[in-house]
Amino acid sequence: MDKKTIMTMKKNFDDIMHTTEDGSVEFWYARELMECLGYATWRRFKEAIERAKESCESAGIEVSDHFAGAGKMIDLPKGAKREVDDIMLTRYACYLIAQNGDPRKEEIAFAQSYFAVQTRKQELIEERIAYIERTEARGKLRESEKRLSQNIYERGVDDAGFGRIRSRGDQALFGGKSTQDMKKKLGVSDKRPLADFLPTLTIAAKNLATEMTNYNVEEKDLQGEGAITTEHVQNNLSVREMLGTRGIKPEELPPSEDIKKLERRVKSQEKKLAKESGKLPQDGG
Repeated sequence: MDKKTIMTMKKNFDDIMHTTEDGSVEFWYARELMECLGYATWRRFKEAIERAKESCESAGIEVSDHFAGAGKMIDLPKGAKREVDDIMLTRYACYLIAQNGDPRKEEIAFAQSYFAVQTRKQELIEERIAYIERTEARGKLRESEKRLSQNIYERGVDDAGFGRIRSRGDQALFGGKSTQDMKKKLGVSDKRPLADFLPTLTIAAKNLATEMTNYNVEEKDLQGEGAITTEHVQNNLSVREMLGTRGIKPEELPPSEDIKKLERRVKSQEKKLAKESGKLPQDGG
Protein backbone atom coordinates (compact mmCIF):
# COMPACT_ATOMS: atom_id res chain seq x y z
CA MET A 1 0.00 0.00 0.00
CA ASP A 2 1.58 3.32 -1.04
CA LYS A 3 1.99 6.40 1.16
CA LYS A 4 -0.59 8.46 -0.76
CA THR A 5 -3.28 5.79 -0.26
CA ILE A 6 -2.42 5.50 3.43
CA MET A 7 -2.58 9.28 3.85
CA THR A 8 -5.99 9.49 2.15
CA MET A 9 -7.47 6.63 4.16
CA LYS A 10 -6.05 7.99 7.41
CA LYS A 11 -7.78 11.31 6.79
CA ASN A 12 -11.07 9.53 6.05
CA PHE A 13 -10.94 7.62 9.34
CA ASP A 14 -9.71 10.64 11.32
CA ASP A 15 -12.54 12.80 9.98
CA ILE A 16 -15.27 10.52 11.36
CA MET A 17 -13.70 10.04 14.78
CA HIS A 18 -15.70 11.38 17.75
CA THR A 19 -14.99 11.68 21.46
CA THR A 20 -17.24 11.26 24.47
CA GLU A 21 -18.44 14.43 26.20
CA ASP A 22 -15.64 14.28 28.76
CA GLY A 23 -13.11 13.74 25.95
CA SER A 24 -11.77 10.55 27.50
CA VAL A 25 -12.78 8.00 24.85
CA GLU A 26 -12.45 8.07 21.06
CA PHE A 27 -15.28 6.37 19.20
CA TRP A 28 -16.74 5.94 15.74
CA TYR A 29 -20.36 5.64 14.62
CA ALA A 30 -20.99 2.39 12.78
CA ARG A 31 -22.96 3.98 9.93
CA GLU A 32 -20.10 6.37 9.19
CA LEU A 33 -17.46 3.67 9.58
CA MET A 34 -19.37 1.35 7.24
CA GLU A 35 -18.62 3.56 4.23
CA CYS A 36 -14.94 3.90 5.09
CA LEU A 37 -14.65 0.12 5.30
CA GLY A 38 -16.23 -0.35 1.89
CA TYR A 39 -19.48 -2.01 2.98
CA ALA A 40 -22.42 -1.33 0.66
CA THR A 41 -25.29 -2.27 2.98
CA TRP A 42 -26.08 -1.84 6.65
CA ARG A 43 -27.25 -5.47 6.86
CA ARG A 44 -23.85 -6.81 5.79
CA PHE A 45 -22.03 -4.46 8.13
CA LYS A 46 -24.27 -5.46 11.06
CA GLU A 47 -23.18 -9.06 10.42
CA ALA A 48 -19.54 -7.97 10.69
CA ILE A 49 -20.33 -6.14 13.94
CA GLU A 50 -21.97 -9.26 15.39
CA ARG A 51 -18.89 -11.33 14.58
CA ALA A 52 -16.74 -8.68 16.28
CA LYS A 53 -18.97 -8.83 19.38
CA GLU A 54 -18.48 -12.59 19.51
CA SER A 55 -14.70 -12.08 19.35
CA CYS A 56 -14.93 -9.53 22.15
CA GLU A 57 -16.95 -11.91 24.32
CA SER A 58 -14.56 -14.79 23.58
CA ALA A 59 -11.70 -12.61 24.81
CA GLY A 60 -13.51 -12.20 28.14
CA ILE A 61 -14.15 -8.49 27.61
CA GLU A 62 -17.46 -6.77 28.37
CA VAL A 63 -19.14 -6.18 25.01
CA SER A 64 -21.17 -3.18 26.22
CA ASP A 65 -17.96 -1.33 27.10
CA HIS A 66 -17.04 -1.19 23.42
CA PHE A 67 -20.33 -1.49 21.50
CA ALA A 68 -23.11 0.90 22.56
CA GLY A 69 -26.45 1.46 20.85
CA ALA A 70 -27.19 4.98 19.62
CA GLY A 71 -29.76 6.72 17.44
CA LYS A 72 -28.89 8.88 14.47
CA MET A 73 -30.99 11.30 12.39
CA ILE A 74 -30.78 10.87 8.62
CA ASP A 75 -32.06 13.19 5.92
CA LEU A 76 -35.03 12.09 3.80
CA PRO A 77 -36.50 13.65 0.63
CA LYS A 78 -38.30 17.01 0.94
CA GLY A 79 -36.40 17.99 4.06
CA ALA A 80 -37.79 15.27 6.31
CA LYS A 81 -35.65 13.45 8.87
CA ARG A 82 -35.86 10.01 10.47
CA GLU A 83 -34.01 8.40 13.36
CA VAL A 84 -32.22 5.14 12.58
CA ASP A 85 -30.33 2.72 14.79
CA ASP A 86 -26.61 3.25 15.04
CA ILE A 87 -23.80 1.86 17.18
CA MET A 88 -20.99 3.65 18.96
CA LEU A 89 -17.72 1.74 18.61
CA THR A 90 -14.50 2.16 20.55
CA ARG A 91 -11.14 1.82 18.85
CA TYR A 92 -11.01 -1.77 20.12
CA ALA A 93 -14.46 -2.53 18.66
CA CYS A 94 -13.40 -1.07 15.31
CA TYR A 95 -10.24 -3.17 15.42
CA LEU A 96 -12.26 -6.35 15.99
CA ILE A 97 -14.57 -5.47 13.09
CA ALA A 98 -11.56 -4.98 10.82
CA GLN A 99 -10.02 -8.26 12.01
CA ASN A 100 -13.24 -10.05 11.07
CA GLY A 101 -13.32 -8.44 7.61
CA ASP A 102 -11.73 -9.46 4.32
CA PRO A 103 -8.04 -8.36 4.37
CA ARG A 104 -7.97 -8.47 0.56
CA LYS A 105 -10.05 -5.28 0.63
CA GLU A 106 -7.66 -2.34 0.86
CA GLU A 107 -9.91 -0.49 3.33
CA ILE A 108 -9.98 -3.48 5.69
CA ALA A 109 -6.23 -4.02 5.46
CA PHE A 110 -5.67 -0.36 6.33
CA ALA A 111 -8.20 -0.40 9.19
CA GLN A 112 -6.53 -3.41 10.81
CA SER A 113 -3.46 -1.24 11.33
CA TYR A 114 -5.16 2.11 11.89
CA PHE A 115 -7.22 0.88 14.85
CA ALA A 116 -4.45 -1.29 16.30
CA VAL A 117 -2.15 1.70 16.76
CA GLN A 118 -3.08 3.91 19.71
CA THR A 119 -1.33 6.93 18.25
CA ARG A 120 -2.50 8.54 15.02
CA LYS A 121 1.05 8.97 13.69
CA GLN A 122 1.13 7.90 10.06
CA GLU A 123 4.59 6.33 10.23
CA LEU A 124 3.44 3.87 12.91
CA ILE A 125 0.40 2.93 10.82
CA GLU A 126 2.71 2.42 7.82
CA GLU A 127 4.97 0.24 9.95
CA ARG A 128 2.04 -1.91 11.02
CA ILE A 129 0.77 -2.27 7.43
CA ALA A 130 4.26 -3.34 6.34
CA TYR A 131 4.24 -5.98 9.08
CA ILE A 132 0.86 -7.32 7.91
CA GLU A 133 2.03 -7.47 4.30
CA ARG A 134 5.18 -9.33 5.35
CA THR A 135 3.35 -11.88 7.51
CA GLU A 136 0.81 -12.49 4.75
CA ALA A 137 3.65 -13.06 2.25
CA ARG A 138 5.33 -15.44 4.72
CA GLY A 139 2.11 -17.37 5.16
CA LYS A 140 1.68 -17.74 1.39
CA LEU A 141 5.24 -19.02 1.03
CA ARG A 142 4.68 -21.52 3.84
CA GLU A 143 1.58 -22.84 2.07
CA SER A 144 3.20 -23.05 -1.38
CA GLU A 145 6.22 -24.91 0.07
CA LYS A 146 3.88 -27.28 1.89
CA ARG A 147 2.13 -27.97 -1.42
CA LEU A 148 5.47 -28.49 -3.16
CA SER A 149 6.52 -30.95 -0.46
CA GLN A 150 3.31 -32.91 -1.00
CA ASN A 151 3.69 -32.78 -4.79
CA ILE A 152 7.20 -34.15 -4.80
CA TYR A 153 6.45 -36.79 -2.15
CA GLU A 154 3.72 -38.12 -4.46
CA ARG A 155 6.35 -38.28 -7.23
CA GLY A 156 8.94 -40.38 -5.43
CA VAL A 157 11.00 -37.74 -3.59
CA ASP A 158 11.58 -37.94 0.19
CA ASP A 159 12.07 -35.14 2.76
CA ALA A 160 15.82 -35.01 2.17
CA GLY A 161 15.16 -34.60 -1.55
CA PHE A 162 12.73 -31.77 -0.86
CA GLY A 163 15.44 -30.03 1.17
CA ARG A 164 17.90 -30.35 -1.70
CA ILE A 165 15.37 -29.04 -4.24
CA ARG A 166 14.55 -26.03 -2.10
CA SER A 167 18.25 -25.35 -1.47
CA ARG A 168 19.04 -25.44 -5.19
CA GLY A 169 16.17 -23.03 -5.77
CA ASP A 170 17.61 -20.62 -3.19
CA GLN A 171 21.02 -20.84 -4.83
CA ALA A 172 19.48 -19.85 -8.18
CA LEU A 173 17.51 -16.97 -6.67
CA PHE A 174 20.42 -15.60 -4.62
CA GLY A 175 23.01 -15.53 -7.41
CA GLY A 176 24.90 -18.67 -6.42
CA LYS A 177 24.68 -18.21 -2.65
CA SER A 178 23.26 -21.25 -0.88
CA THR A 179 20.66 -21.16 1.89
CA GLN A 180 23.47 -21.55 4.43
CA ASP A 181 25.47 -18.75 2.77
CA MET A 182 22.48 -16.44 3.08
CA LYS A 183 21.88 -17.42 6.70
CA LYS A 184 25.50 -16.62 7.51
CA LYS A 185 25.32 -13.33 5.61
CA LEU A 186 22.12 -12.25 7.41
CA GLY A 187 23.09 -13.65 10.84
CA VAL A 188 20.33 -16.26 10.94
CA SER A 189 20.59 -19.27 13.26
CA ASP A 190 20.85 -22.70 11.63
CA LYS A 191 17.70 -23.70 13.50
CA ARG A 192 15.55 -20.94 12.01
CA PRO A 193 14.05 -20.70 8.49
CA LEU A 194 15.80 -18.14 6.30
CA ALA A 195 12.42 -16.75 5.17
CA ASP A 196 11.65 -15.53 8.71
CA PHE A 197 14.35 -12.88 8.24
CA LEU A 198 13.82 -11.94 4.61
CA PRO A 199 12.15 -8.71 3.46
CA THR A 200 8.66 -8.92 1.96
CA LEU A 201 9.95 -8.59 -1.61
CA THR A 202 12.27 -11.59 -1.31
CA ILE A 203 9.60 -13.71 0.38
CA ALA A 204 7.20 -12.86 -2.45
CA ALA A 205 9.90 -13.75 -5.01
CA LYS A 206 10.48 -17.15 -3.38
CA ASN A 207 6.75 -17.76 -3.30
CA LEU A 208 6.29 -16.88 -6.98
CA ALA A 209 9.04 -19.30 -8.02
CA THR A 210 7.59 -22.04 -5.80
CA GLU A 211 4.07 -21.52 -7.17
CA MET A 212 5.47 -21.74 -10.72
CA THR A 213 7.15 -25.02 -9.80
CA ASN A 214 3.95 -26.38 -8.28
CA TYR A 215 2.02 -25.45 -11.40
CA ASN A 216 4.42 -27.13 -13.83
CA VAL A 217 4.98 -30.19 -11.63
CA GLU A 218 1.23 -30.75 -11.62
CA GLU A 219 0.56 -29.65 -15.21
CA LYS A 220 3.43 -31.66 -16.74
CA ASP A 221 3.32 -34.43 -14.11
CA LEU A 222 7.07 -34.16 -13.55
CA GLN A 223 8.56 -37.19 -11.82
CA GLY A 224 11.66 -37.65 -9.69
CA GLU A 225 14.11 -35.35 -7.97
CA GLY A 226 16.14 -34.50 -11.06
CA ALA A 227 13.26 -33.24 -13.21
CA ILE A 228 11.68 -31.27 -10.34
CA THR A 229 15.03 -29.75 -9.35
CA THR A 230 15.61 -28.56 -12.91
CA GLU A 231 12.13 -27.00 -12.97
CA HIS A 232 12.55 -25.27 -9.60
CA VAL A 233 16.00 -23.91 -10.45
CA GLN A 234 14.74 -22.52 -13.76
CA ASN A 235 11.79 -20.81 -12.08
CA ASN A 236 14.03 -19.18 -9.49
CA LEU A 237 16.41 -18.03 -12.22
CA SER A 238 13.47 -16.53 -14.11
CA VAL A 239 12.29 -14.63 -11.03
CA ARG A 240 15.85 -13.44 -10.37
CA GLU A 241 16.12 -12.22 -13.96
CA MET A 242 12.85 -10.33 -13.63
CA LEU A 243 14.06 -8.63 -10.44
CA GLY A 244 17.37 -7.87 -12.12
CA THR A 245 15.64 -5.84 -14.83
CA ARG A 246 14.55 -3.50 -12.02
CA GLY A 247 18.03 -3.35 -10.52
CA ILE A 248 17.21 -5.69 -7.62
CA LYS A 249 19.57 -8.41 -6.42
CA PRO A 250 17.89 -10.51 -3.69
CA GLU A 251 21.19 -11.43 -2.01
CA GLU A 252 22.02 -7.74 -1.51
CA LEU A 253 18.78 -6.74 0.22
CA PRO A 254 19.17 -6.14 3.98
CA PRO A 255 17.53 -8.54 6.45
CA SER A 256 14.24 -7.72 8.13
CA GLU A 257 13.45 -8.12 11.81
CA ASP A 258 12.80 -11.65 13.01
CA ILE A 259 9.15 -12.23 12.10
CA LYS A 260 8.56 -14.20 15.32
CA LYS A 261 9.67 -11.22 17.42
CA LEU A 262 7.36 -8.99 15.40
CA GLU A 263 4.45 -11.35 16.00
CA ARG A 264 5.07 -11.38 19.76
CA ARG A 265 5.25 -7.58 19.88
CA VAL A 266 2.03 -7.21 17.89
CA LYS A 267 0.21 -9.74 20.12
CA SER A 268 1.35 -7.81 23.18
CA GLN A 269 0.01 -4.56 21.70
CA GLU A 270 -3.32 -6.20 20.87
CA LYS A 271 -3.77 -7.40 24.46
CA LYS A 272 -3.40 -3.81 25.69
CA LEU A 273 -5.75 -2.36 23.07
CA ALA A 274 -9.07 -3.10 24.80
CA LYS A 275 -7.92 -1.46 28.04
CA GLU A 276 -6.31 1.54 26.35
CA SER A 277 -9.40 2.16 24.20
CA GLY A 278 -11.43 3.07 27.27
CA LYS A 279 -15.10 2.27 27.94
CA LEU A 280 -18.17 3.84 26.41
CA PRO A 281 -20.75 5.42 28.74
CA GLN A 282 -23.55 2.92 29.30
CA ASP A 283 -26.29 5.41 28.44
CA GLY A 284 -24.83 5.78 24.90
CA GLY A 285 -24.23 9.47 25.47
